[in-house]
Amino acid sequence: MPQPPGLNDPEQRLWAAFPTGATVVLGDDRPAGPLPERMVRAEIITQLLLGACEPRPGAVPAVRLRGAYIMGQLDVSGGSVEYELWLEHCRLVEEPDLSNAATRELRFADCRMPGFDAGGLRADGYLSLSGSEIEGEVRMPRAQLGGGLRMNGTTITASAPDKWALFSGGLVVEVGTFIRNARITGGVRFVGARMNGGLFMEGTTLSNPGRLALDAQNMVVEDTAEFSRGFTALGTVRLRSGRFNGILSFSRARLDSGDPDRMALHASHIQADELLLWPEEKIKGRVSLSYSRISLIMDHPDVWPDELYLNGMTYETLRGGDFKDRLDWVSRGEEFHIQPYEKLAAYYHGIGHDDLARKVQLAKLRARRRRLNPVGKGWNHLVDWTVGFGYRPWLAFAWFAVLLAIGTTVFSMENPRPVKPRDELPAFHALIYSLDLLIPLDTFGQQLSYDAVGWSRWVAYGLVTTGWVLATALIAGATRVLRPDGGTR
Repeated sequence: MPQPPGLNDPEQRLWAAFPTGATVVLGDDRPAGPLPERMVRAEIITQLLLGACEPRPGAVPAVRLRGAYIMGQLDVSGGSVEYELWLEHCRLVEEPDLSNAATRELRFADCRMPGFDAGGLRADGYLSLSGSEIEGEVRMPRAQLGGGLRMNGTTITASAPDKWALFSGGLVVEVGTFIRNARITGGVRFVGARMNGGLFMEGTTLSNPGRLALDAQNMVVEDTAEFSRGFTALGTVRLRSGRFNGILSFSRARLDSGDPDRMALHASHIQADELLLWPEEKIKGRVSLSYSRISLIMDHPDVWPDELYLNGMTYETLRGGDFKDRLDWVSRGEEFHIQPYEKLAAYYHGIGHDDLARKVQLAKLRARRRRLNPVGKGWNHLVDWTVGFGYRPWLAFAWFAVLLAIGTTVFSMENPRPVKPRDELPAFHALIYSLDLLIPLDTFGQQLSYDAVGWSRWVAYGLVTTGWVLATALIAGATRVLRPDGGTR
């Protein structure tokens, strides 16, 4: 097919190369300005992509261009593109518009452009923006990419602090999403996205301090989600209600919300097979894993934030940190919640550490004091000191033995006076008398037969009172332990 009139030399070369898919090299770097020997009008590329030039039999036509300065807008919106587009080291003056187009493979490698619109794009092959510099918004809502998404080494800078750098909703990516070693200034939105081949963001920096660095609510990732090995988020990473059918990894990452009162990682209501929450340094900002279901959690106390929300979270296996660390782990929320303690106790019970499970229950009841009134706090302390809330009943026997020894010593020195006729009076024994005072029931008949005198009377009153307290605390503690809910209500 003859070339249309009015083409400059680079455009003539591109038109001639299209039927065979040959690459037209105008330079090996991005041109800074509209040099005549590198300038190509975007409308010429659009015409070729939409079938203005007949393909050659036995060849695979394509637009392959390197080092061009592209004037005007590359606009195939709503069109059906049967040919591949490869642009390398090109400078695009206006943002390409591929919205609602059906295309093959698209590659914008090491290009520079003021934005990119792929809303509703349907690509059979992959979409690559690797190495490109984009000064504006990349839009991909409802896009469907059958061959994957590649943005390795891409730099995106939002036009304003309140604008998204990468905006999508309902994005579907097959094969895999690779955004490694990228630099994105402004928010990234993957709400409702489905990444069927995994999400890989190792080495990438998302910068939007005090705002959302990544909003990926309801995202579904099959296989692995790698926010690891140098991944940095300056701003909130929000994964709420996401589903990760594989590993969700923050290994050797950096999470910094930019504001200690904001969430650094909002991962409540998520489902994941494994969570590796092991960044390079302590997380700066709050973390929420509330109501999430995670099979394996691997983390370390050195990286836990000061505010950690775990209420409602369930898990099967914990790795990293010892028992004392885990007690600290469940107590880092602003408010006291019973469920994290109950879950941790159930975990230790399930792996055969009943002693540690009892210690967790003790820690739960002690932590509960903070929401009790003064009377409740006093009783809480008393039951703790005397019987360990029923989880340490030996404490009651220890107290009992000490008090029995005190009573025996006192009443051996200061014998009580008899209060019954001699023929009804049993023989006095200091040990038995002290035992009768401590036991709330008159078991041995000594308490009703003798009455302490002088200063020892106060000791007798103290033993009677303490005996009732010990018995009440022991019953309360035993009831708490034996109750099906473990005394949590």
